[in-house]
Amino acid sequence: MRTRLCLCYVAGYLVITGLALLVAPGASLGLMLSTAEYGEVMPRWVAMMSLALGVLIAQTVRHRLTVLYPLGFFMPAGMLAGFVGLYELSADPLFLSLLAVVGVGVAVTGTSLLFDLLTSRPETTRGVQ
Repeated sequence: MRTRLCLCYVAGYLVITGLALLVAPGASLGLMLSTAEYGEVMPRWVAMMSLALGVLIAQTVRHRLTVLYPLGFFMPAGMLAGFVGLYELSADPLFLSLLAVVGVGVAVTGTSLLFDLLTSRPETTRGVQ
């Protein structure tokens, strides 16, 4: 149950960010502290990818596909290194904002996945076969 709630956060920020970038890319990037100009096309492409990933995670939660829950942790966790690298290249605070938002999702989802894993293991009894 905990992991499902954490994945709702992940799906939520992906869908909300995707919709915002699709509808108003300039204003959305400004709210995310961007100092660079990305034009009209690239933010909308990122919006489509964000929406697709957000809907995938939302459907995973909705249908209780617990086998896919780790996907909602490992994909964003892998992107954290990318945000650091993109910040190094561009010095755009946008990537620090993304690092913070996605980092929170990775931390709470990872913690809940670990807690669920540790509490769901069946106890073993010594000497019983």
